[in-house]
Amino acid sequence: MKKILLLLVLVALTAAAFIFGSPSDSATEDDSTLYGNVDIREVALAFRQSGRIASVTVEEGDAVEAGAAVATLDDEPFRQAVEVAEAQLERAGAGLARLERGSRPQEIEQARAGVTEAEARLLAAKQELERKTGLRDSGASSERDVEAARERYDAAAARLAAAGEVLDLTVEGFRAEDVAAGRAELRLAAAELARARTALADTRLLVPSPGTVLTRVREPGSMVNAGTPVAVLSLTTPVVVRAYVPETRLGRVPPGTAVEITTDSSTTTYRGRVGFVSPRAEFTPKTVETPELRTDLVYRLRIVVENPDAALLQGMPVTVTLLAAETVPVAEASPTTETKAANPAGEAS
Repeated sequence: MKKILLLLVLVALTAAAFIFGSPSDSATEDDSTLYGNVDIREVALAFRQSGRIASVTVEEGDAVEAGAAVATLDDEPFRQAVEVAEAQLERAGAGLARLERGSRPQEIEQARAGVTEAEARLLAAKQELERKTGLRDSGASSERDVEAARERYDAAAARLAAAGEVLDLTVEGFRAEDVAAGRAELRLAAAELARARTALADTRLLVPSPGTVLTRVREPGSMVNAGTPVAVLSLTTPVVVRAYVPETRLGRVPPGTAVEITTDSSTTTYRGRVGFVSPRAEFTPKTVETPELRTDLVYRLRIVVENPDAALLQGMPVTVTLLAAETVPVAEASPTTETKAANPAGEAS
């Protein structure tokens, strides 16, 4: 019986030592430690135009720089569209020039000659009418002859009036509305040419930011629609860590706070700065390996790593240690590359 009691006492002492002697989560973890992951930042590269892929110049794992072409479309249809647009622009320009110059001197002289001819015909018709009228009074001409001569005189007068209108229009030139329409046609043709040239430039699929090719999705000869992914790119700069801080420690991580970042797979210590603190609370994501309760509300931090290397891979869990004594203004804590490359094509995840 004594042995049993002694054994129970030993078990109780061991349990007490384990419970009270072992450091708790709060003891082993100070307020300067946070947890997070390296952000996964990818871009699905796709053409803005539909067509047949002529070439794909990268393989999976290739490192590419910003501006490099990873694929091209067959550009013959796009070149032909540019030629058509150039011809339409030339035609619209010639039409506007004709409207703005007005009538040619030869056209004006022709209109004046028409007026002179009409005046001569009217004079001849007037003289014939007067002669017929005199003969009727003497009985040498009938009333029918006089009426016929009067009709020819009226017709000649009408032709003279019409010739005068033609001369006035020829001298005045085209209406202001016609000139305005011609200018609008020229602008339309210029816009069509610009659009055709943009489409031709879009036959080259360019890299928006330095990265590594994760997936080669399409091969040469494939017909693709606009927006169909051809390759998936993992962005390499900047390297961003997504960490989470409890509400009770928000005061310790203003934008610009310096931090140290470590991983389980390397002894390298990385330096970084807090560039963004989310204004909205959320529950701790399951991807964050932290001893704190999953139901605690936390705020997301965006930390830009200042000295990344190839060992700091996307999605990797990291431990963040705050260096509260080192802070810089927000504008200095967020490198311009962060804002430029964080979402270069609107597709970074």
